[in-house]
Amino acid sequence: MSDAKPLSPNPAALDFLLTRRSRPPRMLGSMAPDPETLQTLLRAAARVPDHGKLEPWRFIVLHAPACQRLARLTETRGAELALDADRLQKAIAGFAEAPLIVAVVASPKHHPMVPEIEQYASAAAVCLTLVNASLAAGWGAVWLTGWRATDRPFLTQGLELFPHETVAGYIHIADEARMPPDRPRPDVDALTTWVTE
Repeated sequence: MSDAKPLSPNPAALDFLLTRRSRPPRMLGSMAPDPETLQTLLRAAARVPDHGKLEPWRFIVLHAPACQRLARLTETRGAELALDADRLQKAIAGFAEAPLIVAVVASPKHHPMVPEIEQYASAAAVCLTLVNASLAAGWGAVWLTGWRATDRPFLTQGLELFPHETVAGYIHIADEARMPPDRPRPDVDALTTWVTE
């Protein structure tokens, strides 16, 4: 007979999930969490589904000087790729103005029973959990990707990733300078199929 007890409701946590809202980089301030606080957020982010306990992800914590270095690389690499000037300037500013970014690196492991797609899903879960943990702790946060998450020269030069690795997300974390308005949310009824038999 199991000694397990049913979970107690946590209305505050549910309300948080129903009202959570990412903060765009332009609405973040210049103060980043201290190392002890960030360690707590990373521990929370690591509590995600992980089939086979492979830990197919890792963290690279980028402080402001590293973010500025990556802004310069963004400018150089973006020019090589002939990216749209406005798009490129926005990408450069996102790195240059960030006090802290956590790169969640997808690092899949070979396993006969755990396909790579599940491992990438686990890395994505880390990204969302890190954003939510940051928001719950009173920080602004957002999950970004874009071309710098998969461009091999950028990943090699900027982050020294291994050939099989990519960035599942760049998680910007800082104090909140401005509160963004909410945006339209999905129509869950239109996206849900109920199967009763």
